Amino acid sequence: MTAMDINISSTFLPATDPDASLAFYRDALGFEIRNDVGRGTMRWITVGPAGQKDVSIVLHPPAVDPGITDDERRTIAEMMAKGTYATIVLSSPDVDAAFAKVEASGADVVQEPIDQPYGIRDCAFRDPAGNTVRINQQPINP
Repeated sequence: MTAMDINISSTFLPATDPDASLAFYRDALGFEIRNDVGRGTMRWITVGPAGQKDVSIVLHPPAVDPGITDDERRTIAEMMAKGTYATIVLSSPDVDAAFAKVEASGADVVQEPIDQPYGIRDCAFRDPAGNTVRINQQPINP
């Protein structure tokens, strides 16, 4: 059996305030804007790391799928407010420098950089929509 050739292309994160989310991902994390369609709160903004053209994050209006019920919309809104709805894990060769830059932007700090018992150093923030953004640094000599 041969392995499939599959890569990550994009992932979606809800954004309740497109301008604030765009500022966070562009200014605090240094991502480039790849696409920005729609207007007002009905915008889909695609961002990604400059060196990884084939990997993107789409910031989208939460719970706009017509198949979602009002109860499900309320649940999503409650989970976003608590920061338990969506998470993205990024990596950096220097998590402390990345933390300092993101913290200086005024981002909501969830966890300062620490060495985890499972072998990585990481930190965490919440983006303007409440999504958890973790930044990992893999060990130099695992």
